[in-house]
Amino acid sequence: MDKKLFRQIPQVGELAASPALSPLRDGWSQTEIVGALRALLDSVRADLGSGGALPDFASDGFVADVEAELQAKKRLNLRRVINGTGIIIHTNLGRAPLAPQAIEAMQDVAQGYANIEYDLEAGRRGSRYDHIRDLLCELTGAEDAVVVNNCAAAVTIAMATFARDREVVVSRGELVEIGGSFRVPDVISQNGARLREVGTTNKTHLADYERAIGGETAVLLRTHTSNYRLVGFTAKPSLNELANLAHANDLILVEDLGSGTLVDLAAHGIGDEPTVSHSIRSGVDLVTFSGDKLLGGPQCGVLVGKADLIAQVRKNPLLRAMRSDKLSLAALEATLRLYRPPHDPLNDVPVLRMLTASAEDLAENAGALVADLGQVPGVSAQTLPIPSEAGGGSLPGVQLDSTGIALSVGDLTGKALIARLRANEPAIIGRIVDDQAILDVRTLTPGDVDDIAAALMAISESA
Repeated sequence: MDKKLFRQIPQVGELAASPALSPLRDGWSQTEIVGALRALLDSVRADLGSGGALPDFASDGFVADVEAELQAKKRLNLRRVINGTGIIIHTNLGRAPLAPQAIEAMQDVAQGYANIEYDLEAGRRGSRYDHIRDLLCELTGAEDAVVVNNCAAAVTIAMATFARDREVVVSRGELVEIGGSFRVPDVISQNGARLREVGTTNKTHLADYERAIGGETAVLLRTHTSNYRLVGFTAKPSLNELANLAHANDLILVEDLGSGTLVDLAAHGIGDEPTVSHSIRSGVDLVTFSGDKLLGGPQCGVLVGKADLIAQVRKNPLLRAMRSDKLSLAALEATLRLYRPPHDPLNDVPVLRMLTASAEDLAENAGALVADLGQVPGVSAQTLPIPSEAGGGSLPGVQLDSTGIALSVGDLTGKALIARLRANEPAIIGRIVDDQAILDVRTLTPGDVDDIAAALMAISESA
């Protein structure tokens, strides 16, 4: 390492005031230019440490690097990406993509004021929950409903409202941990309740619940395992049996459904995910579920159930800390309306449309995309069968037949090409299979095609 080269690196202030950077000072502040220079000089030092050469700080190339750094810092951190992974409810990519109607509803209430807690007919204060209560009751068969900011919050406030300083009975096979180290036992204990485990990992009988009930018992909790399945030598009581047992002992039956589908996906040959309405019909007193999973709406947690219980949740001071904002409520309302005639949720809700897309349609879409990409010089594309999945802890173990597009550009490895696609604007997120860069068409939208082609052209030209 030549230490003399390090001493030739100019001071940041000297560079910022140099004539070479004068064209940038018209469009960028001194603070922005200094920040970009510091980042670039850190890169220069790292490059020198690896045996690199000292750049010409007055050259057009260095000025271009400074401008590129400025532009990069100007971009929003949270921005649109293209999902080519085939995972529909991709938690890292924002879970459910919203329907156009939901986006329009959010824009409408975001651009000014909204009647979020104002009753327009009565001319006085109203409730933010009135906007979605009737829709949720209609679609689930529940007596009342309330919305919080996510499903974890829904479970938390249910436990805090009904089980503080008392016992919650849960099957050992349902003491799950989901993403972000969210554990059912922790939720129970953090809210002042005491966990009473019953049964075994694979088998829990009604008698196990019955023996556990005592003077301190407040809640029987059924938890949907969400991201795994117990198969083989297993047993658990039905919801009807649990409901009868709970009500015979003046207890509350709470079910955390997690994904919370409103549509019977099994009727369309996709898994056996229980519906919210089935839980309500089975006698569950309170059901909690997510808004941004199989429902296909914004991030939120929904509680539906008996009116007297929801009324107690509304009175809990914790609710204010967990309430949803106007944008989420607007998107949720618009999404729920897509479940009513004349709409068809399987077509109008993007998550359900992607889930139920046929293998034949996906193969046809992939063929058309390959034909388009074949026009890009230096790019090779071909189709191949590939499995997709619902994701987001929904429909675990269920694989959906899909079609992938295997891409190659010049001598780039699959890993290198995926990295280049990820660095694109918008970023294109794919997967690597046998060192091939793959985009799954199940999670691509028609609007993604032009962006993918443009990205591949730019990569091909620079490869």
